Amino acid sequence: MTVRRYLDQRLKLNHLRAVEAIVAQRSILRAAAVIGVSQPALTKTLRELEDILQQRLFDRLPRGVRPTEAGTLLAQSARRILAELRRLDEALDHVADPEGGTVALGTLPVAATAVLPGALTRLKAEHPSIGVRLEQGRTEELLPKLAAGEIDLIVGRLYEPAVPDGFSREPLWEEPISILARADHPVFGDGSPKLEELRRYDLVLPTVSQRVGQEIDMLLDMLALEPTPSLRSSSYGFIREMLHATDLISVMPRLMMAGDLLRGTLRVVPLPIPAPPRPAGLILPRDRPLSAAGQAFVACLRAHVAEIGQRGLADITSADKRREKSNRTPRRKQR
Repeated sequence: MTVRRYLDQRLKLNHLRAVEAIVAQRSILRAAAVIGVSQPALTKTLRELEDILQQRLFDRLPRGVRPTEAGTLLAQSARRILAELRRLDEALDHVADPEGGTVALGTLPVAATAVLPGALTRLKAEHPSIGVRLEQGRTEELLPKLAAGEIDLIVGRLYEPAVPDGFSREPLWEEPISILARADHPVFGDGSPKLEELRRYDLVLPTVSQRVGQEIDMLLDMLALEPTPSLRSSSYGFIREMLHATDLISVMPRLMMAGDLLRGTLRVVPLPIPAPPRPAGLILPRDRPLSAAGQAFVACLRAHVAEIGQRGLADITSADKRREKSNRTPRRKQR
């Protein structure tokens, strides 16, 4: 028998926020802290919600909770509804101030330190009224948020999806794995160094996502560079300091140090082999257009990528580009 739940009359926004938070946190205690209510109040809201739906939404575990099938369905709808309300709020801001609005960005870690600072600096200069919401994560974490409308687009490395996922992927630049060293490092003394010379220097390597880590390890294997005695750190500041202050060299996506490369304090060591391609760019939903604020950000990103391409730090994606160009940083002209 079909049960009439009258959800359109009985559900409230606090119910949706509650179930979304509990699913995300997998804990009523942590969810209560996130949305700023007491645990007893959130437990009461959950009981109300289960009474309305006439379904159990969570299974209690020794540590935390796990959503039932009904809980998962409700959480998915809650995320879409709340995202629509956020977009409505931002659209109303744009009506009140056509030069304003907000863009919600998802970014992968390399892009967050590489192209985003320059693109957002340009956005702030050209469109000071536009706000930015930024969320960093892995592709598999950000895609559900893009599907639900919680973010407008994703910026970063474009990994080929295992199965078609309905998103549009637009390559804009390459993020080659490169060897980096300080500008006056002895490795640059005799032009292009040979592998035997590279192997004399210890490494300082970034602790990054599994995928990027695998690509770094692949290049190390191709070059027969030994990573075992290397330093590893998740702190880009530490890696920068070690590169500038010592004879250590690093292997990483070069744009992680884009600022230092542009300033000329770090340089790319020419590779004796072509760098494997690593396309990066935009992931966009096919079922909804970008807002005016989103379009303004994309224009600023394109302009910034073109600028770093002109400076020789990254190949701009095109059908006829030559891969080997991404292995070198042109010397700065003497003034």
